[in-house]
Amino acid sequence: MSPGLFLHVATMEARRRMSYRVDFWINAIAGFGAEFALVWFLWKAMFAMSGTEAIGGYTFDQMLVYYVVVILVAKVVRGVEFEGQASEDIYQGGLNRYLVLPGSYFGFKYAQSIGSLLPALVQAVLFGGLWLVLSGRTGFEGVTPATVAMAIPAIVLANLLHYLFVWTLHVIAFWADNVWSLLVAWRHAAALLGGAMIPLTLFPTGMQSTLEWLPFRALFALPVETLLGRVTFEAWVDGMLVGCAWLVVAALLARAVWRRGCLQYSGIGI
Repeated sequence: MSPGLFLHVATMEARRRMSYRVDFWINAIAGFGAEFALVWFLWKAMFAMSGTEAIGGYTFDQMLVYYVVVILVAKVVRGVEFEGQASEDIYQGGLNRYLVLPGSYFGFKYAQSIGSLLPALVQAVLFGGLWLVLSGRTGFEGVTPATVAMAIPAIVLANLLHYLFVWTLHVIAFWADNVWSLLVAWRHAAALLGGAMIPLTLFPTGMQSTLEWLPFRALFALPVETLLGRVTFEAWVDGMLVGCAWLVVAALLARAVWRRGCLQYSGIGI
């Protein structure tokens, strides 16, 4: 797919996502508010019961900031996981019209995913900036222009890595009647082992070492900890190298599953 066509598809999808402004703002505010309220009450109780100033290397204020950032970053990393993806086209036979056209079907779908990220980016900038102002930078002391510059490529890597794994699960629809359970299982596993549910510092030390070599850390913990200034430059480089290695693995796996699935695609849907 040419860069021009990719940009056109992404732009059209972004316009579609932002066309219903009232619905967008209601969902954005209600969704963020509900997630943050749950985090606040949960960790307020956890700190009260522990009787300590810090848990897993985080004070209560730092824990709140971690979750504010991880909630917003996760929206950018995940994009649209379940809507309008390859499994729907396979099940309904809609894949036919893409296979006869020039260009990459994967590229078209990824362009749509990138376009759908615009609302998430708006939320991240708006709510992140608002929290920064209201908190008086409490918990944001480690954020610098350097950490922001390092976090941006980490978020880009996380988005593409996450999309490739989700794409592969969608393409399993060539064989499976329902891939929803696989997608839900991936979402929860990635959130738990990637640091979206709890910081990875709360895991046992031995498990933390193992998680550093798995793809999950690159999805959420690495970009969030990088942005907050909680990793050194050397640790960031190591994390990016591991993430890039898994990106190659995910790309090869996605390509192999797609090609094998296309060989048995009937084109009539189910």
